[in-house]
Amino acid sequence: METSQPSRTAMHAAHHRARHQSDPQRILTDPLAPRILRLDPDELPLPDEPLDLYGIRFVAARSRFAEDALASAVATGTRQLVILGAGLDTFAYRNPHAGLRVVEVDHPATQAWKRQQLAAAGITVPPSVTFAPVDFERDTLAGALATAGLDRTRPAFFLWLGVTPYLTREAVLTTLRFMAGHHAPVQMVFDYYGEAPSTLSPELRAVREAAAKMVAELGEPWLSCFTPEDIADELRAMKLDGIEDLTGPELVARYVGRPVPKADPVGGRVLHAGRTVAL
Repeated sequence: METSQPSRTAMHAAHHRARHQSDPQRILTDPLAPRILRLDPDELPLPDEPLDLYGIRFVAARSRFAEDALASAVATGTRQLVILGAGLDTFAYRNPHAGLRVVEVDHPATQAWKRQQLAAAGITVPPSVTFAPVDFERDTLAGALATAGLDRTRPAFFLWLGVTPYLTREAVLTTLRFMAGHHAPVQMVFDYYGEAPSTLSPELRAVREAAAKMVAELGEPWLSCFTPEDIADELRAMKLDGIEDLTGPELVARYVGRPVPKADPVGGRVLHAGRTVAL
């Protein structure tokens, strides 16, 4: 992304969540999603193309999956949530968990844009929310979270959606190691792109290539992907377990209650892992 501009892919994900609110098979209920974009739900019709509809439902499903996992963590005592690359995510402003503190981490330009959108939409920022701007050319994640008051001796939940494909492999693993190095019990949900299946039809391969071209032209190209076996090995080396790794179609099917097309040209996956003891 351009350093003076908010993330365009964050805007794209926000539109997906907003359009999903008119889906008769709603996976994620988020009345703030259209509001933060200052759009009427009637201005956000669902697409007719099955792959486009699947993409919208996948974005909704990954947030629902993360929020369900967070609810379970809160039930066992977690009171700190860190949202990395928060974009226009609205969880912190409809947070149902009393006592849960939320730290939103993002690039300063994207975060400033979000705060403008919140103010314009009349969405109140509750006292439980702390903004932690991070420009990785000058700042570190550890430093930003320390300034924001994250307590590394108390359980925490890290939420990281829609970001890893745009980072190098080493940047992804460095961030995962930071999260896994939390001294207290920790859980995390993140998504990543798997390697392109060799079985993709020419039509679906063309869809993947077109999507890759689009984000590259926006200045936010895809830079990394992992196999499920590869990422699981890395997480186990970080002393994380309880790994649940779902393909996009598996995840969407969980919430719509019926099978969905198995062909996902982008290969998006969502993973939940954690550690229930202190380091």
